[in-house]
Amino acid sequence: MKVLSLNERGMGVNGKFGWVKNICSCERPDVVALQETRCSHLEDSWVFSLWGNCDCGFVQKEAVGKSSGMLLIWDTKSFSATSALSSNFFLAVRRNWIGSSQELIIVNVYGPHEDANKKLMWDALDNIMKGVDIPWLLWGDFNEVREHSDRMNCVFHQRWATRFNDFIIQNNLIKIPIIGQKFTRSTDDGTKFSKIDRFLVSDKFINLWKGLSVIALDRRESDHCPLILRDKLIDYGPKPFKVFNEWLDTEGVESIIQTSWDKVVTSTRRDCKFRDHLKNVKFALKDWSNQTFGKLDSDIWELKMKATEWGQKAEAGPLNDTERVTWLDARRCWLEK
Repeated sequence: MKVLSLNERGMGVNGKFGWVKNICSCERPDVVALQETRCSHLEDSWVFSLWGNCDCGFVQKEAVGKSSGMLLIWDTKSFSATSALSSNFFLAVRRNWIGSSQELIIVNVYGPHEDANKKLMWDALDNIMKGVDIPWLLWGDFNEVREHSDRMNCVFHQRWATRFNDFIIQNNLIKIPIIGQKFTRSTDDGTKFSKIDRFLVSDKFINLWKGLSVIALDRRESDHCPLILRDKLIDYGPKPFKVFNEWLDTEGVESIIQTSWDKVVTSTRRDCKFRDHLKNVKFALKDWSNQTFGKLDSDIWELKMKATEWGQKAEAGPLNDTERVTWLDARRCWLEK
């Protein structure tokens, strides 16, 4: 079981589609849930391209104006949907886990900002959960925190935190701890932090999937961290090929690829010939990259570690103006790579 959740803050913004698609390719989730897509009706071909193939089902809630919008995608080889429910604040799907008779309900949540609508969301979730004695998995951007320490430099409302905690207790839900980041959202200027994204599960769900954990990935194209729920860490081995965007804009790269691909290979089987052609391209690009850019991998790693180190300092306590500028500059240099 692996689930990706992300408040994308607008899928139509340059770079975000490719970013999410790359996460899907690397993580290979069984379920992808996006909040705040800010998209109207999404065509099948768009969803299939994001997922990586056609072996998926999905439901969506179209955005109203320039806000909201949700998308829930699942692997049809793992799950089969039996029913779906769309609300202003969540998408819920009742599904069967293929290979067993076990039903479960998964819910992608995008909570409102307004107090009146918060009450509507909690009431709606309470109503659908009453009397349904099967495993539940809820996640997403709840736009609410559970305690004062879940916010830094942000207004904390005890009344709504209490209502959130009451909802969790009344429905016997269990929080899955998040590792990798203390907060899940940061403002663009790095001054405000909050933990408003999370995964909640029922005890029956815990009994089905042991060892659940949530890891927060790096914020790159959004102000929210992508969250990955998993029941075990699967190592698929090293990636066979890697391409940097900077290469594609550099003069001469097409010639390097064409020349190395045209080299004669000795294999006779088609799959082996294709593999050997790719190897030739890989080694040629590696040598060309080292000569053209130096150790780009090392440079990117150093920039990422510097940005991450400053990010951790920012989460631990307020930075002064000079420190905050240094952190944001480190992030900018890393993202531009």
